[in-house]
Amino acid sequence: MNELNANRSIEEPIRAFRLEQFQDYLIFERGLSKRTLSAYQHDLENCIEFLARQGITDPSHVTPTVLRTWIFSLHEVGLAPSSIRRAQSAVRTFFRFLLAEGWLSIDPTERLESPRIGARLPEFLTKEETQRLLDAPNPQKSLYWRDRSILELLYASGVRVSELVGLLISGLDLDDSFITVFGKGGKERIVPVGVPALLTLKRYLRELRPKLDQTEGRGHVYLNARGRPLTRESVWKLVRDSGRRADINKSVSPHTLRHTFATHLLEGGADLAAVQELLGHVDISSTQIYTHVDREYLRQIHGKYHPRA
Repeated sequence: MNELNANRSIEEPIRAFRLEQFQDYLIFERGLSKRTLSAYQHDLENCIEFLARQGITDPSHVTPTVLRTWIFSLHEVGLAPSSIRRAQSAVRTFFRFLLAEGWLSIDPTERLESPRIGARLPEFLTKEETQRLLDAPNPQKSLYWRDRSILELLYASGVRVSELVGLLISGLDLDDSFITVFGKGGKERIVPVGVPALLTLKRYLRELRPKLDQTEGRGHVYLNARGRPLTRESVWKLVRDSGRRADINKSVSPHTLRHTFATHLLEGGADLAAVQELLGHVDISSTQIYTHVDREYLRQIHGKYHPRA
């Protein structure tokens, strides 16, 4: 009976902390593997249980002090330093998510010391892999122009999958090659779109979307075969399956294309602040991880072409 009550007591704070919404974000926005997702869930549930024991069942009541106490408790039970850093990183990502979605007004992890471990570079595609991915949809399939347009637009604009499925007809400026999307916290952003993505989008709008729209599309650009707005899950599956058809030996998700977009811009000489604006990052520190990717690229070029490398 006590165990049952304990389970019930932790279920409420887990719901209050919007853990399920965060898991959806990790799966469909970030494209994390099952193993990484499981680790995030374990660390977050551990933290939420600790907070519940302190009488904190609402994320807005969490303070830096109580989080430091939680981290200290992990040291006390003998958790490995690498595991503590991982747990702290998971909690930091979680609270940043709540803040970005407008469910928090202050990030309690902001003053926490950053995990002292090299940040894993975001996975991205080479230009050759990107082209194979874009060519993966089967032209003989009825939804070809929609699928090709989605892949082209994700790579051309760097938008998040949630921004893509929320894209409205009213947000298209095809004459000037811009789209208007709504990012985290409902923040509006205008993004330029290149010629290949624009051409496939126009083709989809002209030849396929009128056949799909059965008045249930509610003005959304991308629809499923039943005329309803596409879900994040559908786009995630499309990108993953396209990566497999393209024989790309990497885990490919919509977020991979976002990483690829940023990386290829920096490789081409784009300014970091401009990339920040295009990605819709509030803080430039979120964009700076791509400079590590760019430095690695420059190191490879130097090693390959410099006579005394």
